[in-house]
Amino acid sequence: MLIGPAEIQALIPHAGDMCLLAGVTHWDPTHITCTALSHRDPDNPLAHHGKVHALSGIEFAAQAMAVHGGLTGLVGQRPRAGVLVSVRDVVARVKYLSDFAQDLQIEAEQLMAGDNGVTYSFSIHIGDQELLSGRAMVVLDAALDASGDATGAMS
Repeated sequence: MLIGPAEIQALIPHAGDMCLLAGVTHWDPTHITCTALSHRDPDNPLAHHGKVHALSGIEFAAQAMAVHGGLTGLVGQRPRAGVLVSVRDVVARVKYLSDFAQDLQIEAEQLMAGDNGVTYSFSIHIGDQELLSGRAMVVLDAALDASGDATGAMS
């Protein structure tokens, strides 16, 4: 393990049980691979009746993206506050992540980065079995309007 839970919590705004990642096993300027075991915990804050739905994996992936931003100093500096504004092409191949006893492997690849945002592709696997995949866009330093929607735009 390259980076453990304490270092992860220093890089993202999530703490305690809401920090879903257990570690970082690989990272470089455009990729990150993390592990998670919190999907097995029936008290996971994303669990409903003890089950963690596959679409909750988007939050696991978003945390991996945030860790990557913290490690790489995305956009030339330590990342600013970000808001997940869009997910696309999401494919869930299972119903619940909590059905799996093995650790999750969360991978994210930076596809595009600009002054105001970043786009990643992501996938969650157990071994060779893909459980969830998609793309996500994060706006950095986004102000929220009264409805809670981000008002920034990617450049």
